[in-house]
Amino acid sequence: MEKYFSMTTEDVAGRLAVPAADQDGDTDDAPGRSRKILIIVHRRESQPGAVGQWLTANGYSLDIRCHRFGDPLPPTLAAHAGAIVFGGPMSANDPDDYMRSEIDWLAVPLRENKPYFGICLGAQMLAKQLGAEVAPHQDNVLEAGYYPIAPSEEGAALMRWPNSVYQWHNEGFALPSGAKRLATNASFENQAMQYGEHAFGVQFHPEMTLAIIHRWTTSGAHRLVAPGAHPRQEHIIGHHIHGSGQRAWLDRFLRLWLGHVAVGPEASAA
Repeated sequence: MEKYFSMTTEDVAGRLAVPAADQDGDTDDAPGRSRKILIIVHRRESQPGAVGQWLTANGYSLDIRCHRFGDPLPPTLAAHAGAIVFGGPMSANDPDDYMRSEIDWLAVPLRENKPYFGICLGAQMLAKQLGAEVAPHQDNVLEAGYYPIAPSEEGAALMRWPNSVYQWHNEGFALPSGAKRLATNASFENQAMQYGEHAFGVQFHPEMTLAIIHRWTTSGAHRLVAPGAHPRQEHIIGHHIHGSGQRAWLDRFLRLWLGHVAVGPEASAA
């Protein structure tokens, strides 16, 4: 298969070893089981950070595409183990053709009951696909930096959650009909949701690394004066305090999402 967006192993996972791939880029641990994850980004320079590091370290290959700049989206996920849609500076309410097309495409993992993970914008796009509203905070609050979250009763029953997570957004999503709220906080009621068995969306950014924080707080420094945003130094200090807890949650979540552990707080706490 043509590689739509080239990324070396070092770009994605530092010095983590990646299993040898077959000619299609798949690494399989069982016949008929794909080890390829579709990664959808919205800027060519975007990187999957800690998410990509975990996937490659655990034997998955990354099929990274940027539909915004013309990369096609597959009509089926039969050749993929799941799909992850990352964030971006745009809004799920934008009228651009690629945005509407991408939101419509989310019907594929939902119809095929394939693992779907939406991060920030990716969660908001899932909400739109399911008929829910995406809108700015009524007081124009921007969450930028580490903020506390709390699991709902259903979220706590599913797995163990971090105390604080990294955020960068001024829009939030309403809970779609039929979805479960998994986590919340004081500013944006819906911080994580689950729809069906395998579709999840989180408002926060579990992919964050210190390098990505440095890039975002440099290129987006002008936004950190908005109500609710933390100054740059608090992003860095917060990552030293809370980054390991968020990364531990990511490990638990991805194992659950990809079916490596039984569902339940005791199994997920391992």
